[in-house]
Amino acid sequence: MPVEVKICGLSTPETVEGSVAAGADYIGLNFFPASPRYVTLERAAELAAIARGRVKIVALVVDAPDSLLLEIVSKVDPDFIQAHGLETPERIAGIGRLTGKPVIKAIRVREAADIAAAADFADVASLILYDSKAPETLGNALPGGNGQAFDWGLLEGEKRPAFMLAGGLTRENVAEAIRVTGAPVVDLSSGVESAPGIKDIGLIRKFIEAAKSAR
Repeated sequence: MPVEVKICGLSTPETVEGSVAAGADYIGLNFFPASPRYVTLERAAELAAIARGRVKIVALVVDAPDSLLLEIVSKVDPDFIQAHGLETPERIAGIGRLTGKPVIKAIRVREAADIAAAADFADVASLILYDSKAPETLGNALPGGNGQAFDWGLLEGEKRPAFMLAGGLTRENVAEAIRVTGAPVVDLSSGVESAPGIKDIGLIRKFIEAAKSAR
């Protein structure tokens, strides 16, 4: 079965349309204001309308208050909420109840203990997203989308619930990442950009081709 692909941090109609046409299965809309990929609720609603019914729409938030979550649901109506902050299992369960949407919980990984922490979310998150934890030496690091990979061997050979893999993926390394981890879904943002926040449709197409031919 082909690997599914999520292209995150899209911000223009052209790149949403290009991602859908290239075979993406999910698109991600970023509601974290400090990110170069941030979109307003109004722009997100426009982009979601292009994608709706064609791919799954994911709203990425970082420690978002209830008020923002309710606005996102009302104006954008995503298929998933992706929680990419320091949310606790209790908060993830609360987001699911509040929004009525399945929740993807991002786990930032540097060592085996980080992988083990994902077990705390097994009963409340619909999917776990393993992303890289930014090095402490990286200035202006974001919660995700830093273009850094973690040691995929930490996931090798283990049976685990449905998950996504992110962090430093490119068309050159995605096949190896899938081989090592068995990831059913891969997620990237910076790996298909010509500059921070600027998606390149050609790179998106090449990445999706590489990911879907990996198995």
